[in-house]
Amino acid sequence: MTTPAQLLENSLLVIWNDRNADRRLEAMKKTYAPDVHFYEFNSGEPIIGHTAINELISKLQSEWAPESRFELNKPSQVNHAIQIASWNLGPQGMQPVATGMDVAVVENDLIKSFYLFLDAPEKSK
Repeated sequence: MTTPAQLLENSLLVIWNDRNADRRLEAMKKTYAPDVHFYEFNSGEPIIGHTAINELISKLQSEWAPESRFELNKPSQVNHAIQIASWNLGPQGMQPVATGMDVAVVENDLIKSFYLFLDAPEKSK
C-alpha cells in the first residue's frame, strides 16, 4: 500500500517527470482519484481528471528543457489527509528554473485534489 507521503512524491517524481503520456496515465490511476482536481493558479479554474492533467503535463514539458526534472528539496510532510512536498524543477545539478510546493488532499488512498504554490523568482542583486 502506498502511504500518503508516497502519493505526492509519486505525483512529482513519477508522473510529472515522465515524458511518456501513456505511462503517466497508468501511474495516475494508482495515484490520483478519477475526478482529481489540480489547482494551478489561485485565479483559475481547476484542471479536472487524469486526461486533462496528462494533457497539461505534455504541454508544460514541451516548454521545458528535455533534461528538466522535478526533485524534492526536503522530505515531504503529512498531517492527517494533507501532504506537502517542496520541489525544484530544472536540469539536475544546475540552478532550478522553478521552485515551489505542492499541497495534496488524500481521500481513500488517492490524491483527491492538489494545489501548486510557485515561489516568487529571486531578484537580481
